[in-house]
Amino acid sequence: MFEANMMTPTRPLATTPFLLSPVIVVLVLAVPGNALAERIQLGMPIACEPGRTCYIQNYTDRDSSPAARDYKCGTLTYDGHNGTDFRLPSLQAQRIGVDVLASASGRVVRTRENLPDGAFHKSAREAVRDVECGNGALIEHEDHWETQYCHLATGSLRVKPGDSVTRGQPLGRVGLSGLTEYPHLHFTVRHNGSIIDPFAYGSSPESCGGGEMLWDPALQARLRYQERAVLNTGFASAPVTMEFIEDGRMDAELPSATSAAIVAFVRIIGLKSGDLQRLVVSSPSGKVIAENHAAPVEHNKAQAFLFTGRKRPANGWDPGTYKAEYTVEQAGQVVLRELWELPVQSR
Repeated sequence: MFEANMMTPTRPLATTPFLLSPVIVVLVLAVPGNALAERIQLGMPIACEPGRTCYIQNYTDRDSSPAARDYKCGTLTYDGHNGTDFRLPSLQAQRIGVDVLASASGRVVRTRENLPDGAFHKSAREAVRDVECGNGALIEHEDHWETQYCHLATGSLRVKPGDSVTRGQPLGRVGLSGLTEYPHLHFTVRHNGSIIDPFAYGSSPESCGGGEMLWDPALQARLRYQERAVLNTGFASAPVTMEFIEDGRMDAELPSATSAAIVAFVRIIGLKSGDLQRLVVSSPSGKVIAENHAAPVEHNKAQAFLFTGRKRPANGWDPGTYKAEYTVEQAGQVVLRELWELPVQSR
C-alpha cells in the first residue's frame, strides 16, 4: 500500500490589485441604512454551477489588519484580497472554455487584453508587475456601482470601452493572465470607489455573517458559504501529483483490470487547523484494500490533496465496483464526506 498527502498553506494563490493599478486599497464599509436602497442586484459573473463546476476559493478580506477574515469570520481569504475568486476545478475545464459574464447591465469603461496566459508563481511576480489583474474589464452601473473581472484568457475579450452590456452577456473566458496560479475569475464590486463585499453589504467589518447579499435571490442558495469543499476526486493507476490532478488527465487514465495499481485521490480547499482526514478504498466485496489516515492539519490550508492505493495482487483485480470514501473530522464530528466509485470489468 502507498499513500501521501500534500498541503498548500492558506497564503495567497493569487493576488489581484485593481485593473490598471498596482496598488491594493481594501475598504469594506458599513453602509447607512438609507443607502441600502441603492444596492445593485448581481447575477453570476461566470457560466458555471457553484459547488460542482466552480468553487469559491477566496472571499473579500474583511480584516483591516495584517490578518485576514472572510464575511463569516472564516479562513477563505487572505490579507488584502479585494474580491471573490470563482475557481475552476482544473486546467482542463479552463481549456474547454468557461465564459465570464456581465453580472449586471452597464457600460464598459476600461479593458485590458492580449496579455499571455500562464500560471505565475512568486518567483515570477516581476513579469506581471502593474498588470496583476491580467486581461479584464471594468463596467460601470447605475448609482455609482462598478464591477471588475480579472484573469481572462488571452484573445477572449469580446467587449471594448464604451460598449453597453446586459446582465449575463459574455465578456470573455476564464484564463490564467496576470498574477494567478490556477484558473479562476477574480470578481470585484465597488460603490462610490470603495470595495464592497457582495456577500455582506451594509455590515460592519467586525460582524460575522451580517449585512445583505447583493446576489439575485435565485442565486443565494447556490452561493451558500462552504467552509471546506472537495475540488477533485478520482482514480489513477499510479501515485498522483498536484500537476496530474490540475491537468485533468485523471478521466483519461482510469485504472482497468490490467492496471499495476488502483489509487484513489482527492483535492480539497479550505481545510482548517486540527482537521483529521481519512481516505479509504474498498474492493467490490467491501474489503478495505487501502487507507490513508493523514496527520492532523497543522495550519489552515488553501488547498491540499491526499491519495492512497494498492498494487495489483498476484491473481489480478476482482471485477466489480471499487469504492473510495473521504472524510474530514473536526472535534470528533464529521464535517465533510465524499464518495466515488470505479467500475472494473473482467479481463
